[in-house]
Amino acid sequence: MLHPSYADLIKVVNSEVEEGEDPVVSSRYSIVMATSKRARQIIAGDEELVDGKGKKPLSVAVEELNQGKIKILNDETAEETEAEVANTEAEAANTESGEADAPADEQALG
Repeated sequence: MLHPSYADLIKVVNSEVEEGEDPVVSSRYSIVMATSKRARQIIAGDEELVDGKGKKPLSVAVEELNQGKIKILNDETAEETEAEVANTEAEAANTESGEADAPADEQALG
C-alpha cells in the first residue's frame, strides 16, 4: 500500500483550493502523472527538496508532494506561469542584448 494514500495526497494538493473552486486534482491519475514527472526531473539531476538518502526518485517525489514542497498546477495556472516565464526570459534577453529600455513583446500561448 502506498503511504501516504492517494486520498491523502489529493487532500494535500487541493488544500489551498477555496470553497466553490474546482479542485486541482480529482483522480489518482493526476497524482501518478505529477509524481512521475517530478521523479524524472530528479533522475535528470534536479535537486531533491526533501531528504531522499537511500530512497528511489519516485518515493522522493511522493514525499515532496505530501510535504507541500511541490505543487500541481491546474491548466489555467500552468498557462499563466508559462506566460510569466516567457516574459521573464524575453526581458532577460533584451537586457543582455542592450535593449533594456525597449518594452518586451507580449506573447500569447495557444
